[in-house]
Amino acid sequence: MSTNKSTRRNFLKAMGLCASGVAVSGCGGPVRRTVYRAPAEKPNILWITCEDVSSPYLGCYGDIFARTPNIDSLAEASVLYTKAFATAPVCAPSRSCLVTGVYATSTGTQHLRSDVKLPREIKCFPEYLRAAGYYCSNNYKKDYNFKDVNVWDESSDTAHWRRRKPGQPFFSVFNFTSTHQGQINGSDEEFFDKYTSKLKPEERHDGKKIPLPPYYPDTPFVRKIWTRYYNLITFMDKQVGDLLNRLEADGLADNTIVFFFSDHGLGIPRFKRTLYDSGLHVPLIIRFPRRYQNFSPLRAGRRTDRLVSFVDFAPTVLHLAGLPVPAYMQGRAFLGAGAGLPREYIFGASSRVDEAYEFSRCVRDKRYKYIRNYMPHLPYIQPSEYPDRAEIMQELLRAVAEEKLSSVQKLHWAPTKPLEELYDTLADRHEINNLAALPQTRRILERLRKVHLQWMIGTHDTGLLSEAEMHIRSEGSTPYEMAQQIGKYPQWRIFAAAELVGKGPSNIPKLIRLLSDSDSAVRYWAAVALSVLGSGARPVIEALTGRLEDSSPNVRFASAGALCKLGLCENALPVLAEGLEEQREETILYAAREIQGLGSKARPIVQQIREAQGRCKNSDGTYKNNNHAMFIDWALKYALENCRE
Repeated sequence: MSTNKSTRRNFLKAMGLCASGVAVSGCGGPVRRTVYRAPAEKPNILWITCEDVSSPYLGCYGDIFARTPNIDSLAEASVLYTKAFATAPVCAPSRSCLVTGVYATSTGTQHLRSDVKLPREIKCFPEYLRAAGYYCSNNYKKDYNFKDVNVWDESSDTAHWRRRKPGQPFFSVFNFTSTHQGQINGSDEEFFDKYTSKLKPEERHDGKKIPLPPYYPDTPFVRKIWTRYYNLITFMDKQVGDLLNRLEADGLADNTIVFFFSDHGLGIPRFKRTLYDSGLHVPLIIRFPRRYQNFSPLRAGRRTDRLVSFVDFAPTVLHLAGLPVPAYMQGRAFLGAGAGLPREYIFGASSRVDEAYEFSRCVRDKRYKYIRNYMPHLPYIQPSEYPDRAEIMQELLRAVAEEKLSSVQKLHWAPTKPLEELYDTLADRHEINNLAALPQTRRILERLRKVHLQWMIGTHDTGLLSEAEMHIRSEGSTPYEMAQQIGKYPQWRIFAAAELVGKGPSNIPKLIRLLSDSDSAVRYWAAVALSVLGSGARPVIEALTGRLEDSSPNVRFASAGALCKLGLCENALPVLAEGLEEQREETILYAAREIQGLGSKARPIVQQIREAQGRCKNSDGTYKNNNHAMFIDWALKYALENCRE
């Protein structure tokens, strides 16, 4: 094991990745650990969380159209963070990171949704609080992408601090789902009865006055959806006010530190599921009662532009409770005496969401955002059952089909993505003008590119493996532990292969050689890269054909998909059909998604597609699980629709 770590450290140094000012596990030099000091009296800690709300859409963040008096009042008595960020633009990976203090890409929990095993050493931070005497309640959402055991004293829709023992300190979470993307759908009558009717006339929003982001077309239906979202946020604001009133009524406001934040950005296209600030930038408001003002970095009512990431929340809560921060946690405490130094960068990851595969990573400092797209051949907005059901998506798809979008609005609907994106978030808050190719920003690009690579390598980003391959290599262990072993996960070799996707035909000879590499993940990325190039050259066809019997299922399927797209389906299509009969659901999903992308070329295996759909369900028609079984069915549903084209 020591040899592996030494080899990796030498690699990082050779790449110039142990740069000062960016603490990444594995680089040489001492690691600064958070010093902790137990408070005289343990504070109660309350997390008030909401879903799908980006930071600008609250009054206290400067939105003059928002009506959020309770949250605004909370902000006046709190410290407001202007640069707080989720680590993923969807809920489960974000919540996995929040509750463990470890990036989802390190634990292998980055895919929405899945069921990943954690190593024994990684515990959910409420377990440490409970061991220290805290009562921990969660009301109610968990959605961590792993099975949690012994995390909460109670986790239910009735869980409450009121069930603790007399005098027992508490850590309580209340999660409001009223702003989730699913709530904006339905008829006007249904929405009025459920939400708008609960608002006073003066609290309701006039859709004609709402400023739309420039990447949204200005249509009556778009304005209706945005009006609904603003009304939902006002409804959620009332829920926040009611909860704070209960805290006050119980006589607990004076000894409870209150956090308010959301899990990621708005639940509409170009927000949720993207690595733009619209998907990652979240509100964060923290109120410190008088007796705990020494924990606060500023006086009440002030704001700070300190960079804060979700990976910092777990160590921060432990630090506030006077507990040591486990060495495996990858964040840093940002509150209290002895808190960690301010971070220079935050990081984000976009991976599979439902049945749609993705692999993008980003790094951001206080001004510039760098995004690296490792699957540039895929569009920003892929076909996907759940978001495609939404009425706002249907409206946007109609506008796309009728060619009613401006040049700015067309950007997010392009059939491919650039390899790299760079944005000046101060000059371009909507992240529209990609600066990656400009000579004057080259040094900024190179700096952030290096930091991004350092983070991926230093945190053992398991996303370099296809999802099925990650689980195959983790048999008998966990993805986190597997990724620490160079023999099982030579990540820099795999990274070098992934880097070639979208780099052009000059790499074809190298990619053909990599198709015979000893590591299956290297072979996989070579097959993907050749598929993207779409070359029908004889050496390419022969090399891909030779991989149809590869020991790795994803290599077989990627090669088969590439050959089918070249019109050579005779030997390739049966390989994908056989993939639908695999035992591992992660493997089946990949095969299903490849088939979905073939369009009418998949007609010869329609019967196998229907049989595979049947295997996703129980005898009563319900899904065998709401993870991969459901996603397989969704992908195959689209595949059948495409066959009819």
